[in-house]
Amino acid sequence: MQQLLHFWQTVLGVIFRHPVTGVSIIPVLEDGRIVLVQRRDNKQWSFPGGFVDWGETLTETVHRELAEETGLQVQRMGRLVGIYSAPDRDPRLHSICVVIEAQVAGDYRMQETEILDIQAFSPEQIPQDQLSHDNGLQFQDYLEGKTILA
Repeated sequence: MQQLLHFWQTVLGVIFRHPVTGVSIIPVLEDGRIVLVQRRDNKQWSFPGGFVDWGETLTETVHRELAEETGLQVQRMGRLVGIYSAPDRDPRLHSICVVIEAQVAGDYRMQETEILDIQAFSPEQIPQDQLSHDNGLQFQDYLEGKTILA
């Protein structure tokens, strides 16, 4: 009985006391504009992205999340911008976010009910004071050409 209790405590600890992994995509259109989504939960702008599903690779998550949230398709994966793991980077839970640049194509359109709007911005027009979570830091690292482990 004690072993079973210990097993379930370990399982629950693994599930609820470990960070979840997600991706953010910096989607760059052919003309250099970057596509952002406006989140419904906090009305702020964000890079498209989401959590890695069980059995899914990071690459598969990038393709799925981009298509789900924007309707865009990855043409070419770009550089790794960074891995962000600060416990307070996401107000909902402790998550580790892998940020990847991607060259994208297609017509962007709202797909998800969690999204209020989708817009493409030139890099200098991105509303940095209205970016969600730690997307402002991610964007700054992207602009500076950094690859970050934070």
